[in-house]
Amino acid sequence: MQNNTAIVLGATGATGSEVVKQLMQDAAFSKVLVFARRDIGITDPKLEMHVVDFDQPEQWHHQIQGDVLFSAMGTTLRQAGSKAAQYKIDYTYPFEAAKSASAQGVKNYVLVSAYGANDKSPIFYSRMKGELDKAVQQLSFDRIHIFRPGVLWRQADKLRPVEKISIVIVNALNRLGLLKSQKPMPVALLADKMIKVTKQDSSNQVHIYNLNSIFDL
Repeated sequence: MQNNTAIVLGATGATGSEVVKQLMQDAAFSKVLVFARRDIGITDPKLEMHVVDFDQPEQWHHQIQGDVLFSAMGTTLRQAGSKAAQYKIDYTYPFEAAKSASAQGVKNYVLVSAYGANDKSPIFYSRMKGELDKAVQQLSFDRIHIFRPGVLWRQADKLRPVEKISIVIVNALNRLGLLKSQKPMPVALLADKMIKVTKQDSSNQVHIYNLNSIFDL
């Protein structure tokens, strides 16, 4: 796997920015196309930056061309301001981009979902993530990799106060043998696994990785 073109959505977030960082250092990828609402501030010969309006997909979706699409878009209800706004960022934008990528021949798709994603869940966030997981599986990618991590552990200086508290609590409970399903995962590790699976041969079209299987990759 050499001279591949990667496409990244969600590069302004913790996981997406780490994916971009690692792709810059990966010899298997000769070009990285980033689509984001603002410039991510990285200058590199491999990087092609596209500042786009996600509400105007017809202006840029034709540029989603390459070998692998990494999708790490997402927000919180508090940041979005409403469930409708969050749904647009967590479901509509990434699904429409995935649909365009699939139609233009992108072969591999890697999605950051969430622990507990289930399109039948009574919990809004879990249901929304599950709906996206289900929808992208209907697209014509050769390989689909869906990651469902638990608590994500960003660099300490980028953690929100509530995230710092959550990680301390979950780590303490993990040491007691509790909440193993919510073991904190460094975003650097998640990004590494997301890139790694695109280099593995498999006859299966869809792969879903839950917390333990991500650590085991």
